[in-house]
Amino acid sequence: MSRGAMNPSALMRFARLVALVLCTSASMSAIAQIEKEFSDKADLAPDIVRSGSYFLTESTRQLQNDSFANPGLLWVDRGKALFEDDTGAASCRSCHENELTGVFARFPAYDAKLKKLLNIEGRINQCRTQRQALPPLAYESNALLSLTAYVASQSRDTPFNVSVKDKAKEHFDRGREYFFTRRGQLNLACTQCHDDNWGRMLRGDRISQGHSNAYPGYRLEWQSFGSLHRRFVDCDTGVRANPFEPGSPTYVELELYLAWRSATLPIESPGVRR
Repeated sequence: MSRGAMNPSALMRFARLVALVLCTSASMSAIAQIEKEFSDKADLAPDIVRSGSYFLTESTRQLQNDSFANPGLLWVDRGKALFEDDTGAASCRSCHENELTGVFARFPAYDAKLKKLLNIEGRINQCRTQRQALPPLAYESNALLSLTAYVASQSRDTPFNVSVKDKAKEHFDRGREYFFTRRGQLNLACTQCHDDNWGRMLRGDRISQGHSNAYPGYRLEWQSFGSLHRRFVDCDTGVRANPFEPGSPTYVELELYLAWRSATLPIESPGVRR
């Protein structure tokens, strides 16, 4: 295909529009219907929502549910130690003795003082800088992953309960828009895999519905533990789009949409995925 040439699907869509415009009997409503065909957005119906663990092999599902063998529990244990560490500053435990259950399930959340949307990683770093006089932790660092994993594990089996009202609404809308927007050289949107083709095979993997309830989690392809934003980077790279940095506002907004989208599912972090 020469440079600048349309791909076949785009060419077909263009030809259909041209044919309608040139046809004297074509009404404006018919043109609008074709445009609507390529712009409709529909969220998954609650009765068909399935966790990513539903699409795993039985052996991988057993690995996730094994309280000894799940490799993500190594990060949970490290996170617990960091949470209780009072070397050089008051420990996280000194403020949050009995307040962790369900905390992870409420994030991302809009912070009225900071006037921004924060995920749990952002909240941890806010506590470090403003309340412990400690430097922020780098995204994907073992320390931040471990603290996040520990906090998330305290909400395991709890469904997400994020707010998408008031100031959070505009962030939610942008996150949802990102999910439905085509991008990259492959011109694909998240919805085309995770809504239109879930359950089908892609190479050797079965496509899930793209829910976030297993993260932070351990991926067998990584052979390591990672954040939800690392997974976003993988997906954007996979469609040959320029990914955002983990922790970017765009990814936090997408995270809010996914938390809302998976609200009927229990949190599985630390999850195991392929």
